Amino acid sequence: MIKHRFAGAVAAALVSVGVLTTGCSANTDASDKAVPAIDNPWEVAGAATADGPSGPRSGVPDTDKKAENGDGGAVDTLALNAIADIEEYWQTEYPKTFPGDFDPASKYISWSAKAPESEAASFCFSSTYQLVNAAYCPLNHTIGWDRSVLLPLLIDRFDKMSVVMVLAHEYGHAIQAQADLLRGFTMDALVKEQQADCLAGVFLRHVAEGNSKHFTLNTTDGLNGVLGATVAVRDSDPNDPDAVHGSAFERVTAVQMGYTEGAVSCKNIDEDEIEQRRAGLPVTFEDGERDEQLPVNKENLSTLATQLGKSMPVSKAPTFDYAGVTRDCASTTTTEPVSYCPGSNTIGTDLAAMAERAGENSEAKQKALSAVVTGDYDAAVVFVSRYALAVQQDRGLSLTGAATAGLRTACLSGALTTKLSEPSSDPRLSAGDLDEAVSGLLADGLAAADVNGEVVASGYQRLEAFRTGVLDGEQACLTKF
Repeated sequence: MIKHRFAGAVAAALVSVGVLTTGCSANTDASDKAVPAIDNPWEVAGAATADGPSGPRSGVPDTDKKAENGDGGAVDTLALNAIADIEEYWQTEYPKTFPGDFDPASKYISWSAKAPESEAASFCFSSTYQLVNAAYCPLNHTIGWDRSVLLPLLIDRFDKMSVVMVLAHEYGHAIQAQADLLRGFTMDALVKEQQADCLAGVFLRHVAEGNSKHFTLNTTDGLNGVLGATVAVRDSDPNDPDAVHGSAFERVTAVQMGYTEGAVSCKNIDEDEIEQRRAGLPVTFEDGERDEQLPVNKENLSTLATQLGKSMPVSKAPTFDYAGVTRDCASTTTTEPVSYCPGSNTIGTDLAAMAERAGENSEAKQKALSAVVTGDYDAAVVFVSRYALAVQQDRGLSLTGAATAGLRTACLSGALTTKLSEPSSDPRLSAGDLDEAVSGLLADGLAAADVNGEVVASGYQRLEAFRTGVLDGEQACLTKF
């Protein structure tokens, strides 16, 4: 029997920045009721959704560090301040987790990817001519970056803290090398990148807690921007043999592991740990899946609704109305493009709005470093989330409160997403669908909305809840939220 499959369409034109944060290898190839703090690893200084300042601190003297070939401009100053804070952090924290003493990078190199070939600098024993990248070179323990294209582009798309994220990732490679996290034998590029993302997450927690000299990071738009930069530099084609960073879901997972669990979790990332996380989830396209999209229409959503009932049964199945969202639902605010009315136990869907959400965003697709991943599952996961509300009503749980019902909804949507990846599921997930869900959760969080459409401001919290459901299942959602 031929199964319908959700097929992932990726909308990220990375042009020459496709090698962003790959690191420089030995051959020079160039993230109602308040949740108790004990259950909420995102709570920082008593406020899990802190909306304070995010970015460089004002009135703090710049570091005296210098970059070889630098121009002394604002971008280099931003990068060097980030390096200074990263090194200060690891100077103290490195010996707590890793053997020996911390060894700072030997030097820092800045270059302009716009410079003529005759003026190109040398980094990792190779020319930086037209090199749009930031990287760590293990051959001489150096860190370098392009100040004219890459870092300004990051600042423009995701604000200045994205530069701190990128350099924390590159410094993660430096930590990785001196701590021998690769155990001296593995050449698995994905392990290298996942460990570096994780170590960057460790440092980001330090910044969010207010302990960085030059930077602050709030846990709403600040972390959201950092995570957007992480998603933008994902493996957009999982079948590409040169893909090394992991999917958006995998990158987010690694950053969150470091942020919530600390450096020990980074040390524990290896091929087996990644394989365990991937268990059952699609990681490559099957034949014909790469460009296939499941049309958002009544027939396909009805098939999905039937599968949801099999995947997570309820005692009384909701009614599915495809004539539009449910209006006049007592004491409930209607949500778009899909609504759930607890009084009538009805899920109403605006098919045209859903199809528009699933369609490709050509403007986003043409934008370099886009964190937008469009496709059918960006729409379908919102539909799934309204079924998750029906599940919660069936379990006798409250449907209101962004930090409780909303995050529980995101979590259950993640659990249902994993069930949709099972071989018997119709429709069944394909590679790329998780990234579509991640992009949507970061952008507007509709799949993390409570019955009234209330959503927590922190994209990190929304994604953490979804990730919990994907990896740990329904019971973890009911226990945690």
